[in-house]
Amino acid sequence: MPAPHPPEFRRRAVELARKGGEQPVAAIAKDLGISESCLRNWMAQADADDGTNTDRLTSKERAELAELRKDKRRLEVEKEILKRAAAYFARENVLPK
Repeated sequence: MPAPHPPEFRRRAVELARKGGEQPVAAIAKDLGISESCLRNWMAQADADDGTNTDRLTSKERAELAELRKDKRRLEVEKEILKRAAAYFARENVLPK
């Protein structure tokens, strides 16, 4: 997978595509050395971040969702550890007669 482009490059590419006038998005993308679908995705994400497209999550919402998923996985692991520890100590406290 190619290295991600810096945010400044993405922002300027979106601005250029929006102000392109008669030049199609495909030509602008080719001039920038990226695919047309890549530039269109950047434009759609920029629209979501600006609030003009409510069908997509904003960049902040995506970052928050990723963080919440990471926390959920960590909590599930902790829960499993505590469940096993409780079972271990419950077995240990039962004394044979």
